[in-house]
Amino acid sequence: MSKVYFTKEITPESLVKIYEALGVELPGKVGVKISTGERGGNNYLKPELIGALVKKLGGTIVECNTAYDGARNTAEDHLKVAEEHGFTKIAPVDILDADGEFEIPVMDGKHLKVDIVGTHMKDYDSMLNLAHFKGHMMGGFGGVLKNQSIGFASRNGKAYIHGAGTTRDPDYVWQHLPAQLDFLESMAESAKAIQDYYGGQKSGKILYIDVMNNLSVDCDCGSSPEDPCMADIGILASVDPVAVDQAAIDKIWESDDRGRDHFVERVERQQGRELLGFAEQLGMGSRAYELVEI
Repeated sequence: MSKVYFTKEITPESLVKIYEALGVELPGKVGVKISTGERGGNNYLKPELIGALVKKLGGTIVECNTAYDGARNTAEDHLKVAEEHGFTKIAPVDILDADGEFEIPVMDGKHLKVDIVGTHMKDYDSMLNLAHFKGHMMGGFGGVLKNQSIGFASRNGKAYIHGAGTTRDPDYVWQHLPAQLDFLESMAESAKAIQDYYGGQKSGKILYIDVMNNLSVDCDCGSSPEDPCMADIGILASVDPVAVDQAAIDKIWESDDRGRDHFVERVERQQGRELLGFAEQLGMGSRAYELVEI
């Protein structure tokens, strides 16, 4: 059973504190994988919140280009949005697929044989998967597993995941989407590939944080997401990505917030919780956890 640390406080100080509670110092050159947020949206994690932690790690903010048309589907445009949203003021920003992509293996994948990621990922010894937990139009919810699957993939890699291994063409995939459970299984397979790349759950080279604020049913990848429907809940952290996302989902399900049902409906409509089971089956972690409040 994995430990998941939790604090109700959502401040720069509490974010540093919950990272320290994990008791793992990320080695070497550290990437901090966030969503920079699509232009027009406003729910993404703000630089003012994450800046102290990124600086403590000496980290570089890393992101990848999108597979859909928007303001972040080329590295040049993506960096402009990162600057507009204030991220370049707190740390270097690296678009991982700015100079191409490479393949890493997917072990025992049902749908995917490889995960297609940006070549700059080779430059990082360790990663902090720093996710804004929220809803998601296609996945139902987006936490660390989504941030590690679709989020880490290159533009073509995102198409490959969304197509459950049937295409790498971002222009083709949106008109030829697979069955929902095939997509969710593909998300789990690609997330596991990243975990394996960094040596597995116990390597000390990849850690996971879910920030549960600005709880919209829509993802930060949208240019006009719905306003948050629930009050902020807190921050969760673990060395186990399955446990931390399960704990976040449980926080939603246990809530008496009047917007809770709207959020739950989005997750259920897209069968989002199935992702947790698929990830557990692949050996990424456990849905059983011990919650430790700090």
